Amino acid sequence: MKIVSIVFSLVFLSISFCAEAQVKKVLADKIVATVGDKFILRSDIDNAIIDYKRQSQDQEGVITPTFCQVLEGQLIRKALVLQAEKDSLNVTEDEIQNEIDRKIRLFLNQFGSKEVLEEVAGRTIFQLKEDFRIIIKEQQLSEQMQQKIVEKVKITPFEVRAFYNKIPVDSLPLYESEVQIMELVMHPKANRDVEEYVIKQLFDYRREIEAGINKFDQLVKLYSEDPSSKENLGQFNINRNEKNFDPAFMAGSFRLKEGQISAPVKSKFGYHLIQLISRSGDDAVVKHILRIPPIGADEINETKTFLDSVRTAIVAGKTTFGEAVNKHSDDDQSKFSGGAIAGRDGSTYVNYDQLDKDMVIVVKGMKPGQVSAPQVYTDDRGRKAVRLIYFKERTEPHKENLKEDYNRVAQRALEEKKVKALEAWFKERIPNYYIYIDESYGTCTELKDWIKVANAIVKEKTY
Repeated sequence: MKIVSIVFSLVFLSISFCAEAQVKKVLADKIVATVGDKFILRSDIDNAIIDYKRQSQDQEGVITPTFCQVLEGQLIRKALVLQAEKDSLNVTEDEIQNEIDRKIRLFLNQFGSKEVLEEVAGRTIFQLKEDFRIIIKEQQLSEQMQQKIVEKVKITPFEVRAFYNKIPVDSLPLYESEVQIMELVMHPKANRDVEEYVIKQLFDYRREIEAGINKFDQLVKLYSEDPSSKENLGQFNINRNEKNFDPAFMAGSFRLKEGQISAPVKSKFGYHLIQLISRSGDDAVVKHILRIPPIGADEINETKTFLDSVRTAIVAGKTTFGEAVNKHSDDDQSKFSGGAIAGRDGSTYVNYDQLDKDMVIVVKGMKPGQVSAPQVYTDDRGRKAVRLIYFKERTEPHKENLKEDYNRVAQRALEEKKVKALEAWFKERIPNYYIYIDESYGTCTELKDWIKVANAIVKEKTY
């Protein structure tokens, strides 16, 4: 059994609405496997593969899993759920409902409206939520059980060394030169007169809409500075319990009645004019126009002067860079990690190509241990910002070794040990389950352990 397929069982849990329409054409469904009292339908396998293809389209080098691999993932999930139920693991209704709501919001944003979503899915929102309920409960139970199985798996330095020594020298990965970079980011505050002018403009937009002179969508196209407005015309599906939205924006949205337009609302992004399109409990659909008060040279220079004084204190040893970040940074992502820039794998060692081009120019002229002068740049939302850059460390290009890459090797060794623990757990548990697998999957090498148990059960019944 290749337990790595457990990944498939978790990836394939989202329902594909494109697949939903195709399933309607199927004349008859069929049970292709059973674990205990949990059964797997042929349509579960078909939908999972169609969904995988849909999610991975436009991605290069992605290999679609086979029917055998998907079925293995489904069998693993069902077994984990059975054991979770036996061990009295629990998923609360609130946890299930929150995940259902999150998935529905995701699809509403993807398809643009409730009506389009229901048309594509061929089901009402209520029906879709019910469809999700069992799947999400199984997903969360299987994840809990998987975590329980491996939670006590630890790795020792001796095991890390043994794992490393098994790797052929010519197979050791090569790492380019990497750097550890930290940044302290501040957004200059707009002049109050400029802010009041932007607020007045938003009030004017509202009067135009209410007087029928202009439509909300038209003003979004003309004036909104939200980068996503071109794609969604300023529309969002939000939930009162969502943590990703600005609190002021959420509060301003849920104070409105359907169809009502807010007064200008200030968030960390700028000023918003919000219209509540519809609301159902904690879920709402809103549209907004974002205006960002322009920052002038005076405000930028004021921020540069302040950050220069912070840099002086750091260089003099009166404070550390991390302390300064925690006290002054406006960047939520790095504020509580000492300003560290993380790579795609979560590591704080990154290649130069993972830094923005403005930062690369500065860092290439620095030495490890230095703090840059304040740098003005444009962030990923198009806002002017000022930052200090701390060049902590640089590694030389090298072949993987335990001195420089111990944490990386240890993580891989730990994952391998967890996989072995899962394999051992399944090898012990599979014979205890009632297993049925349709004969059409009899040639699947991935399923040989499952098929062996299933065949034994058939022989036992025969005798």
